[in-house]
Amino acid sequence: MSGQPLRQLPTPFTSILLDCESATVRLAEDLAVILRREDCVLLSGDLGAGKSTLSRALLRALAADAELEVPSPTFTLVQTYSLDRLEVAHFDLYRLEEPEEVEELGLADCLEAGAALVEWPEMAAGFLPEDALWIQLRETNTEGERVADFWSQNPEWQKRITRTRLLRQFLNANGFEGAARHHIAGDASIRNFERISKNSEMAILMDWPEPSGAMGTPEALAYNRLVHRAPDCRAFVAVAGELHSRGFGAAKVLASDATAGMLLLQDLGSTGIVDENGPIAERYHAAMRVLAAMHERPLPQDVLLPDGDIYHVPDYSLEALITEAELYVEWFAPDRLKRELEQDERRAFRELWMAAIRAAEQAEIGWVLRDVHSPNILWLEGRKGDDRIGLIDLQDTVIGPLAYDVASLALDARVDISPQLESDLVATYISARQSVNPAFDRVRFEAAYAIMACQRITKILGIFVRLARRDDKPGYMKHAPRLIGYMERVLRHPAMADLKVWFEKSGLFDGQNAE
Repeated sequence: MSGQPLRQLPTPFTSILLDCESATVRLAEDLAVILRREDCVLLSGDLGAGKSTLSRALLRALAADAELEVPSPTFTLVQTYSLDRLEVAHFDLYRLEEPEEVEELGLADCLEAGAALVEWPEMAAGFLPEDALWIQLRETNTEGERVADFWSQNPEWQKRITRTRLLRQFLNANGFEGAARHHIAGDASIRNFERISKNSEMAILMDWPEPSGAMGTPEALAYNRLVHRAPDCRAFVAVAGELHSRGFGAAKVLASDATAGMLLLQDLGSTGIVDENGPIAERYHAAMRVLAAMHERPLPQDVLLPDGDIYHVPDYSLEALITEAELYVEWFAPDRLKRELEQDERRAFRELWMAAIRAAEQAEIGWVLRDVHSPNILWLEGRKGDDRIGLIDLQDTVIGPLAYDVASLALDARVDISPQLESDLVATYISARQSVNPAFDRVRFEAAYAIMACQRITKILGIFVRLARRDDKPGYMKHAPRLIGYMERVLRHPAMADLKVWFEKSGLFDGQNAE
């Protein structure tokens, strides 16, 4: 670590007027939602300038606990917090005798594990991260008023601060001025989500920024186009609006700025369809009946947007489905087998999938929401019957084999679904379809179910390795053994006979651990 001790910062990239303590709390929330592991925030300023006020508010925002006790680390020099989303170390270097003592306090270790807030950074001359965010607080001539100046050698900080401030402006302009913000989730994509509260009003803020890093490379963007991943939030507005208008439990869009990638959504709560014991069967069956009801009602390919424009739901093309399946040979197979697949193996894989997908397309075609599994299904307390199913993460909807979403739910990638529960869930779907349409083709559906289940599992195994190796998100790999177990089930269907031989020859089921 190195850097320059700064008492007076160079020209800041932005300055924010804080006219009262509430404004300081709001700034702390704006910072908390963007704070990540390895971030170091340096708080500079004279005694009484508000460094401790900002630190305390930031830690409480991260903890989503306005009453969190945040003692001053003036005498202990460092206080650590193990919070749900992030570990944070709070340093106060006012009593530091020698700058190098900051190394003995373990700042580097704290940044490996989480983030750090450092008050009085001037005392650690030359021993602070060069890419830290400096915030200098200074009082004005007006009592109770201060200014926060921001500076960093890392240009990414300016992008992040600008983005979180734009999100605040979006909230202020749409009925949530001064609202509290709490980060609730991100996903494997670039999107982030916050729970917004103002008095008794609640909403969800979806932040959909421009892709960057590994997700913003030409290769990544080309892949997303090829497999019909939604390029912007207009897709969510269209799909959620259409489903909501038809009585399904999609979140209502309260406000949107598609150009900026910001949506304000109805808060459907946080109760899901699993608990500490695993899947809650009643809720899975309700979700399956909702899918059946959705599949009985033709949904349009062209959807009218609130601004009068038309959103065209893309086809889940043969090339898209095969490209997704090939993530297996590009990422998962080499990682598991410790070798690159031969060209003839890859060629055979592609040809077998082309035949299988064409067979699946002989079954029913319609809206495929694409990620119908436990992280994206909510249980809406206070409603009755199947109306208690809430649906989120809808933006990548395509037109394809309806069996895909049934397989996504009955073979949930994030939680163990027993063979019996899977069988029962599929039976619930078929029964619901046949009760409305006695001519429902069960044979074709079951073949398409096996094919689409295998395609999804194959794709997800590749994605999980890509997330681990390319994007430094190894946590998803814990689900790989479950998915391999699911694949063993679906490969038993006669429609999968040829692909079953390929997977067995490739070494998928050789007893190795998928880690």
